[in-house]
Amino acid sequence: MVNLHDIRYLRIGTPNLESAVEFATRIVGLQLVGREGKAAYFRSDKVSVRGDTRDHTLVYFEGDPSDHVVAFDLKNRDDFDKAGAEIEKAGHPVRYGTKEECDLRRVHQFLAFKDPTGNRIEIVVRPFHSGLRYFPSRDAGITHFSHIGLRTSDAPKDEAFWTRLLNARVSDWIGDAPLLRVNTIHHTLALFPSSHPGVQHINHQVEDFDDVMRSYYFLRDKGVKIVFGPGRHPSSSACFLYFEGPDKMVYEYSVGVKHILPEEEAGYRPRQFPFAPESFCMWGSLPDIPEFRKGERETGRKGAALKTVA
Repeated sequence: MVNLHDIRYLRIGTPNLESAVEFATRIVGLQLVGREGKAAYFRSDKVSVRGDTRDHTLVYFEGDPSDHVVAFDLKNRDDFDKAGAEIEKAGHPVRYGTKEECDLRRVHQFLAFKDPTGNRIEIVVRPFHSGLRYFPSRDAGITHFSHIGLRTSDAPKDEAFWTRLLNARVSDWIGDAPLLRVNTIHHTLALFPSSHPGVQHINHQVEDFDDVMRSYYFLRDKGVKIVFGPGRHPSSSACFLYFEGPDKMVYEYSVGVKHILPEEEAGYRPRQFPFAPESFCMWGSLPDIPEFRKGERETGRKGAALKTVA
């Protein structure tokens, strides 16, 4: 089994790099920490929350907007060659990064492969950290990059990939969609059924619920499309707000996510939630997100963002 430690970064293509940089900094509130060629690097970690600061957590590069890569680091860097061999043995071709590619990712080594759906995954060794604190471009209250939603063409098959070949554990299910953890956080990735691969949403944690609500009004004022929330997930207990970014990428702010501590692991039992609106929000907000609306036919309810009376 390949033992992952945490999610490290996302790399996302965009046809309009300048527009993506503008949105990531002025709207999301990330810090632009570098530009190399046709790529922009963003940071989002507060040392007081994570205990460290990843060199970067998001890269937008000029390219195909469906070109997404998610990277994880290993618990033990000495397992790098073993991890590559195990993934290859399981039938997933592995490619090792060149020195130039490692430099672009600011890591010592990495290997790349695809999950059964075709999502592009990288495992990195000795990723860079920053000695400088995260200095946000706007006060969104962000504490760190926390998780992603990932599309799957076969949720049970991809769940087996992440939990048998890799060390993810199921925290809960919403329908067939597993919410998976690789550390104590309720989920580091969630697999949502879809007709194509790719990152489905990007989550940043914020300090408190006031930050969620401040951003709700800020985003409305800026004309940003809110696609879900404010609300609260019954699975992770997190309060959330989802909104649409460049190339229809969905971003999420959330706070209050559940942790499953080491002493709770042995006795923890994942819960099964139906694929229904109330399984995504216990307050009644309805999602305008395709992967969250598969249950509309059964419920007869149409997804929509929360409306606030002026």
